[in-house]
Amino acid sequence: MSRILSHDLPRSRWLAVILVALLLGLAFAPFLFPGVKALNVAAKVLVFVVLVASFDLLLGYTGIVSFAHTMFFGIGAYGVAIASSRMGAGWDALAVGVGAALALSFVLSLAIGLFSLRVRAIFFAMITLAVASAFQTLASQLSSFTGGEDGLTFKMPELISPSFEFAEEPFLGASLDGRLLCYYGLFVLAVGLVLALLRIVNSPFGRVLQAIRENEFRAEAIGYRVVVYRTTAAVLSALFATLAGAMLAIWLRYNGPDTSLSFEIMVDILLIVVIGGMGTVYGAAIGATLFVVAQSYLQDLLRLAGEAVAGVPWLAAVFTPDRWLLWLGLLFVLSVYHFPTGIVGRLRARALARR
Repeated sequence: MSRILSHDLPRSRWLAVILVALLLGLAFAPFLFPGVKALNVAAKVLVFVVLVASFDLLLGYTGIVSFAHTMFFGIGAYGVAIASSRMGAGWDALAVGVGAALALSFVLSLAIGLFSLRVRAIFFAMITLAVASAFQTLASQLSSFTGGEDGLTFKMPELISPSFEFAEEPFLGASLDGRLLCYYGLFVLAVGLVLALLRIVNSPFGRVLQAIRENEFRAEAIGYRVVVYRTTAAVLSALFATLAGAMLAIWLRYNGPDTSLSFEIMVDILLIVVIGGMGTVYGAAIGATLFVVAQSYLQDLLRLAGEAVAGVPWLAAVFTPDRWLLWLGLLFVLSVYHFPTGIVGRLRARALARR
């Protein structure tokens, strides 16, 4: 187990319990929480775990603030969408779309890294924000190619389509169809990508990234080429984000500017990193799960609370589902107040203090 986790053990009993519960919950989500909405939430969690972990490679381990992460996320989604809509539903279209998206992300991230990472952090962040905004505008205007604001709807190979059924009777409340196969394909891919990120951040390369984050001048003074390492980290982060975008497109069988290129997604990524803890891949998994579940079910909980206090008008107004963003913001403030270093950082600090 230590080798599988690249010797990056949780180092906290409670953290280990949470991670095991999270892994088992996602592995058996179609049977534990039957229903279309629950399965969609679980699939979204898988996508955001990979997306946030890839961003944490930049922010948490290298100290680079980039607002272009959703651009690479969108490239992955559009790669699958464009190839599948033009070539038809087939594994060859899927391979071409993912391969083309990875190639484009590699070129763009390499160019942005080489030309921009020499400047100070705030200027690099502004450059990436400008590039991401330009790409979103371009995707919206090239309607003949990207579908414009309406996006693209396409079909997936029959094996992972909802119409494909390999058993007539449901099992434990879950339909045994292509949708289930698609979910478990995403689950295996997400676990593999997270383990790959763990291997990267715990390798000698990852240690150099952490040294650059702490003091790039000292890292350069002892012989490390800081620009090369930071550019490599930016490229790797972009490639993982591209794969996360492809996962989203495969699951939704649709992609549009608001689905994968919206700046709101970038804000969500930043919030998840802060909640889970920067500089920890485990934090991305925990933060993504908590945020996506809260985002998906908070309105339902507020609706139930509003019905319970319907006799008190001012309380019913406070718990109205229309104010779910207010409550989500309140939960975020409380999480930052009680977990200033993130959930993973707090749990590890408590475990270390007990030792």
